[in-house]
Amino acid sequence: MNEAPEEPVPQPSGRPDRTLLIVVSVIAVLVIVALVVVFTRGAPPQLGETTPAGVVQRYSAAVIDGDEAAAAAYLSDAAGKNCDAFGRPFARNLRVTLVSTTERTDTADVRVLMTESGADGPFGSGEYQSEDGFDLIRSGNTWLIARAPWQLTVCPDPDVKQ
Repeated sequence: MNEAPEEPVPQPSGRPDRTLLIVVSVIAVLVIVALVVVFTRGAPPQLGETTPAGVVQRYSAAVIDGDEAAAAAYLSDAAGKNCDAFGRPFARNLRVTLVSTTERTDTADVRVLMTESGADGPFGSGEYQSEDGFDLIRSGNTWLIARAPWQLTVCPDPDVKQ
């Protein structure tokens, strides 16, 4: 009988395929870069402290952090005295985004979009968005908040019961 010659069976060389190593290495590098970007992104850049938007940014951050003393430093005297506290604002789940700034000689308006996150519901977490504005007045070289949206109102006057 004529037997067909046996084809040699390739023996594993003990080395992984070079293409597979390259693909796995590229994926690992992409995952590392993505993690670095996510974890180093940090907070948004601070706006100028002497600008209306910068004052609103610092005030809003202080209110959200629960630092009413720091927030009160950005309020005009009239804002602190004409404050109607109907309860402490619940700003922990609040995100504030700058929409626009209109600056005049002695006054400014800063419009913001506020996104409030609620507890998980049957369809996931709920969010509510509203747009409102801050009224600011110039005091020397600084800007002070004359009116803030109710979600971000603090009443530093000790005579006001909260």
